[in-house]
Amino acid sequence: MHARDLDPFDLAILRALQRDGALTNAALAAIVHLSPSQVSRRRAALEADRFIEGYRARINAGMLGYGLRAITRVNLAAHSGRTDETFATFVRGKPQVRAAYSVSGDADYVLHIHVRDLEAFADFVHRHLLPHPDVSHVRSEIVLTTLKEEDGLPLSD
Repeated sequence: MHARDLDPFDLAILRALQRDGALTNAALAAIVHLSPSQVSRRRAALEADRFIEGYRARINAGMLGYGLRAITRVNLAAHSGRTDETFATFVRGKPQVRAAYSVSGDADYVLHIHVRDLEAFADFVHRHLLPHPDVSHVRSEIVLTTLKEEDGLPLSD
């Protein structure tokens, strides 16, 4: 199945699950105006075709003491398949890095880092990121206020 094969019911199911991934098939059926068995079949197909990649709870980081977020741009000293893969492996192994992107522009990578406080951030940068043998330059911005943060996609019919 491809995106062009999705009908309005499939899109309605995806929209509803983006808002609340814990919806039962019965609750979902009431929202999208299908029977629970139809929703169950469609949901299973969306999962099998990887339109739905999983379900998770959204946790309040501040309530757990993770009060500092930073956006960090990283440049590598050199570029090769080896350095890119070495850096990717490094990033995947660091729980402080919550998202990482290879980007165009003045940076090679953009990292979203989430830690408890400024001390933990400084520790991560100085003890892990800067000493990495492939890293040549690091620039960070501390997130002061989140104006908008949405999961999912702007799905339309």
